[in-house]
Amino acid sequence: MSERVTLITGAAAGIGAELARVFASNGHRLALVDRNGPGLAALARELAAEGRAPISIVCDLEHPDACDRIAAALESEAVEVEYLVNNAGFGLFGHAAELDRAEQLGIIAVNIRALTDLSLRFSDQLIRHRGGILNLGSLAGFLPGPGMAVYYASKAYVLSFSDALRRELGPHGVRVTTLCPGSVPSQFQKRAGLGPGFEHELLKLSAADVARQGYRGLMANRRTVLPGLGMKVIPFLLRLFPRGIVLAAVGGIQLRQRGGSARDAWATAPWRDADRVAVIPGRASSREGGI
Repeated sequence: MSERVTLITGAAAGIGAELARVFASNGHRLALVDRNGPGLAALARELAAEGRAPISIVCDLEHPDACDRIAAALESEAVEVEYLVNNAGFGLFGHAAELDRAEQLGIIAVNIRALTDLSLRFSDQLIRHRGGILNLGSLAGFLPGPGMAVYYASKAYVLSFSDALRRELGPHGVRVTTLCPGSVPSQFQKRAGLGPGFEHELLKLSAADVARQGYRGLMANRRTVLPGLGMKVIPFLLRLFPRGIVLAAVGGIQLRQRGGSARDAWATAPWRDADRVAVIPGRASSREGGI
């Protein structure tokens, strides 16, 4: 019988790295995916020092053959997926018509296509081992998102797809949970060019806290995990207001000039060129956590 693993994408930093630590501390053998080879290697060394070394797969989820490469790597290790954690994702801040079109299509490739591919590709294994899927959603999945239109839309897809998959796979003993954090301090905001405002500070939670709550929610077979007290209230409140009012409110927040300083800082930061080398040609990473 094949050994079972927990497959985590976007594992090199942020929420993904914290999820890897939580799963490892609970006895799971890990298979970790990220485009950031050095970051992935550092995490693998850390986890190996505390237990069993994970399988490391350096792979850019924006590439069309990424999921084929992941499956081949797991097959070569003679392991099967018991738990799948689709954490990798990124977003971009700005007017959709003015942002780079290829980069925005990259958001869809990582946040939607890769997540869907891996969820369907390993569904037989998940059923066989009665495991589960933890998909990283966002508060953004409950909202329209002028100022981050493609990212918000991608998270709405994650929420809808996860709910439907939960209904289909549940009778087979497979848990499907969507983890929907608000603002989490990580590389996400830097990559998106987003300067967090006051509302982000109100909803902010550490990546470690988000990971712990996500793990507990998956194991408890919860449909959705909204980390933090404020996050639990917002989806309910949204039902009380017409969509047009919500759209205007989000647009007022997202489209104000708070992003300017973040974009300027990104453009002039001394570490930007080194990071850009890692980012191009793709941006699949653990840079999650923006609302």
